[in-house]
Amino acid sequence: MSKFSILVLNGPNLNLLGKREPNIYGHLTLEDINKMLEQEATKLDVTLSCLQSNHEGFLVDSIHNALNHHQGILINAGAYTHTSVAIRDALAGVAIPVVEVHLSNIYRREDFRHHSYIAAIAIGQISGFGGQSYLLGLQALVNYLQEK
Repeated sequence: MSKFSILVLNGPNLNLLGKREPNIYGHLTLEDINKMLEQEATKLDVTLSCLQSNHEGFLVDSIHNALNHHQGILINAGAYTHTSVAIRDALAGVAIPVVEVHLSNIYRREDFRHHSYIAAIAIGQISGFGGQSYLLGLQALVNYLQEK
């Protein structure tokens, strides 16, 4: 049995990866990223539950449901990163360690993307490395849990 269970949450429009603005987000699909994560999870001896939704309430419910089931959350909230106090409050409410990831470097983009509601409650944030951001985030989260 795996030592840790990690919830991987993806927000709006990430289901369009590989088609949506590949000059910004690259050519990997969300399925490609999930497969990379599963391979890394096997190496790290953790289990993953990967979810994606375009609906804020579904993401909030998924965070609530993580309580007593998952020891960590890896999240790319997409545009909700910059707008959702509800997702921030759900993450703070369950008090499960969270790492925020982004494919693009949000600080090299439009000004409105420079603010993250999640960053202040996350143990860390990784952005700008494409699909590698997810792998780095998973590795950092598992390392954090092991040291805890």
